[in-house]
Amino acid sequence: MIYLDNAATSFPKPPEVVQAVKGVMEKIGGNPGRGGHPGALAGGRILERCREEAAMLLGADSTESIIFALNGTDALNIALKGFLHQGDEVIVSHQEHNAVMRPLMGLQDRGQIRVRMAEPDADGVLSQRSITSLVNGKTALVVLNHASNVTGCIQPVASLTAAAHGMGIPVLVDAAQTAGVEELSLLQADMVAMPGHKGLLGPMGTGLLYVSPHLDMHPVREGGTGSASESLRQPTLMPDLLESGTHNLPGIAGLCQGIKFVQGFREEIRAYERALARRLEEKLRNMAHVQVMGAEHVEKAAIISFNIRGMDPSEATDTLVKAGFALRGGMHCAPSIHAFHGTRGAVRVSPGLYNTEKEMDALADAVLKIQ
Repeated sequence: MIYLDNAATSFPKPPEVVQAVKGVMEKIGGNPGRGGHPGALAGGRILERCREEAAMLLGADSTESIIFALNGTDALNIALKGFLHQGDEVIVSHQEHNAVMRPLMGLQDRGQIRVRMAEPDADGVLSQRSITSLVNGKTALVVLNHASNVTGCIQPVASLTAAAHGMGIPVLVDAAQTAGVEELSLLQADMVAMPGHKGLLGPMGTGLLYVSPHLDMHPVREGGTGSASESLRQPTLMPDLLESGTHNLPGIAGLCQGIKFVQGFREEIRAYERALARRLEEKLRNMAHVQVMGAEHVEKAAIISFNIRGMDPSEATDTLVKAGFALRGGMHCAPSIHAFHGTRGAVRVSPGLYNTEKEMDALADAVLKIQ
């Protein structure tokens, strides 16, 4: 099986990630913050090391701004529900994942907030005007998907953030498809949410949220933090304010190693994955009965989605899976981007750093035979 589903989760993981997870399970008996014995203290050091690596990744001044989450979706829920208040309005992009849209629509359905969607140009790219034209006295937050998990289209988040900041509006970025590959420290966003198991090469069940120190947050979960145990109230200091309960220490240990790995090779990984995606996309666009989603000339992450004329995307995906390719077909939990492109699903290919040009050519040959 040729694995080409890295937009869902990266695979395989670097050996050091696997070893870190295994090492915690075998050697560290302790719960960070819940004891003074060597095992608990060793676990605490792992948490702090991972915060340090994440802070460097994001250009954060303090590790207190780094929040551990259950996954990318959990990080987004913490950000949205921990910041928004009754009566707020939120501006979103058209390419948001359901990890953003479902929490927001739930809040809107309960009458707590209003969601407004920014209109992109014909290529699916947002302009500063598309954001600023929607700002009013109730606008509390702009949410931007950095790269679409369907088309790979990368939004100009740095300039959009600058425009929002110019009007006094904070910005939350969903970096699910760019963390570990793109330079996130340049975005200047107020919050950045990401899973640990995709571009950061960590285990599933891990996630990170950066929260700027100037934001006023409230917890979405409350409970034990291992700190201020004499109080019946949630601690107000970060990161404890937003972190309750026992951490996924084996997962965080693996995530720490994953971040260290990508930090050392980020530019090389980015260039290599994009080259693989371009190679495949060029071949697909030259096929008479294949339609590739998204404009060819916009900046994109290493994600390609396509349809074969006259064939349901699920059927096309199943055929390719039977031919030996691990792919994902369907709506990809992003109905708004499919509505924008007029599609009802697609076959998605997302190469990673362990794929090869030969594998891209093999997939192209398989699609050619089907069409």
